[in-house]
Amino acid sequence: MGMRTTFMVQTFEIHRKRLRPGNRDVAPTESGALKRAEAIAGRMPGAAALRIGADDETGELASATILEQFGEVPEDFAEQVSGR
Repeated sequence: MGMRTTFMVQTFEIHRKRLRPGNRDVAPTESGALKRAEAIAGRMPGAAALRIGADDETGELASATILEQFGEVPEDFAEQVSGR
């Protein structure tokens, strides 16, 4: 059972005066995800860089970690990512 790590950027947009998740984008590296999230937060309300660990065979999620948040991010985003 091998683990695969993926780096992702989650954007946030304002819809009806509330923050909501926008597009997700995969980045090739951790530093790439951080740079991309920071750049996107300059154009959108907010963005977060994430590290996702999943089983390579089944695709089952093993872990999700917020690397950094930029701009406005929903207050409950960390709870949603951790699944608590």
